[in-house]
Amino acid sequence: MSRLSVNIDHIATIRQARKGTEPDPVAAAVLAELAGASGIIAHLREDRRHVQDRDLRLLREVVQTKLNMEMAATDEMDRIARQVKPDFSTLVPEKREELTTEGGLEVALRIEFMKAYIGRLQEAGITVSLFVDPDEKQIAAAKKAGADWVEIHTGSYANARGAKEQDREFSKISEAAQLASSLGLHVGAGHGLNYSNVARIMDIADVEELNIGHSIISRAALVGIDRAVREMKHLMS
Repeated sequence: MSRLSVNIDHIATIRQARKGTEPDPVAAAVLAELAGASGIIAHLREDRRHVQDRDLRLLREVVQTKLNMEMAATDEMDRIARQVKPDFSTLVPEKREELTTEGGLEVALRIEFMKAYIGRLQEAGITVSLFVDPDEKQIAAAKKAGADWVEIHTGSYANARGAKEQDREFSKISEAAQLASSLGLHVGAGHGLNYSNVARIMDIADVEELNIGHSIISRAALVGIDRAVREMKHLMS
């Protein structure tokens, strides 16, 4: 059975709407863990639109399961990650104007750069995952670059219209997960997964972990984070 890591970015989004102190993403992380989450994810973006540096430091002190810092492969984030020392760093593409991460990381054209960047994080004791599209070329490049994990981008599957399109996108994810596992990479999946589409992803045996944020936080706004996490865990089981 795949594990569930919960992204608490959008608790911070609500807080930053008023630039105040509530709701507290650190408190949300504690509640998510108590409800059964196997890890907590926080994306420290260049523009600091939601998670702030202080949040990340407090999360490092409080999280009892696994802290996954999503980050762009920049000098600033490298410095912060090696100071905070999350358990995981997931490298993602980042554009200032985007509403959310729009696609997977380009690894194949930057293997040497990525190898050096990943190596520095690993030397600091951080496990490194690359957020990639379900593409054979990018999966193979992630292995060459020295990543420990890949997180397969499920956005196209989540946004598919109609059964045929969803079947096609599901097959891409399944084949990518199988390839990654055969290369010795650990496999996660995430982006756009929700209470309606998550069950099918559970059929992919090679996926070890699902990373879900927006749908859980949206549900939590109505029923509370404890129930929202438990409901997702139930669907995954």
